[in-house]
Order: sequence, then structure tokens, then C-alpha cells
Amino acid sequence: MKETFNIFRFISWVAIICSLLGSVLLFIVGAMKTYSAYTTVLFAQVTNESLSHLDTSEVATTYLIKSLDTFLIALVLFIFAHGVFTLFISDKKVANKTSVLKWISTPNIGHLKNILGEVIVIILFVKFLEIILINLNSLKWEILILPISILMLALSLKFLGLGREDKKDGSDDI
Repeated sequence: MKETFNIFRFISWVAIICSLLGSVLLFIVGAMKTYSAYTTVLFAQVTNESLSHLDTSEVATTYLIKSLDTFLIALVLFIFAHGVFTLFISDKKVANKTSVLKWISTPNIGHLKNILGEVIVIILFVKFLEIILINLNSLKWEILILPISILMLALSLKFLGLGREDKKDGSDDI
């Protein structure tokens, strides 16, 4: 029975490859959004009608915030692919000998969930900044739903403490 499960763990290659391909695609999309910010500033072209009420520098800032959001999602997919590979495919004996940054190492599934949850909270915060920038002249009370939701998600992640290990020396390996 153990051999059967050992063979089926390789099905996770589907998730790894698709996540890496999605990550590459989103890095390209993020670069295109950054290019749009440059063309907006250099050539005063506003291609999006919903942003036409903003100044060109504000439109460029909106494009850069959108590109930041896209890059963060691309990093989430990369971290997910690395985590799935570490947990289900790689040989633990060989993996411990190679040097990997501590923030991306995945000792258990709870740690992977915690990293993904933290990055999702950051993505939602960036999305909130984007919404504020676009609707700066017409803010309503309903806009507070998103930051309250972000706060609740962050607090729930803090209280869950998924995969957190006690730090012995108090330092992070960056």
C-alpha cells in the first residue's frame, strides 16, 4: 500500500508545472503593465477609459500598482510550486544539504498554507490601494468592507499560526 501512495505522489507534478507556467505568464503580464505605465508617462497615452479622469502620473501609478499585484500573484504561484515540490517530490536527505532561503523552505503543509495566506493578505491590501487610487474623488463608506476583511484575514492567520516554528536565534535568513 505504501508503494501505491509513493507512485501517486508524482501526480503532483501537474500542479507544479501548471503553477510554474502560470507564474511565468503572470511575470510577462506584470512586465506588460509596467510597460503601459512607461508609455502613459512618456507618450501621455491613457488606454483605459475608466482611468481617463486621472492625471497621466496617477494613471501610471495605477498601472504600476496593478503590475505589483500581478508580480505578487506570480510569486505566490512560484512559492506554491516550490512548496508542493519540496513536500511531495524532492528527496528530504538531499534537500536538507542544498542551500535554500528560509522564507521559501517548506517543512510542512501548514507552513505552505501560512506563506500563501500572508501573501494573499498583501495582494488584497495592494488591491485596496488600487481601488482607493482609482476612486479617489468618489469614496463611499462601502469601501471600508475590503480593509476590514483584510484585517480579519490577517488576524485569523495570526491566531491560527499555521506551520510556525519557534525561532531559536531570532534571525531570519534572507
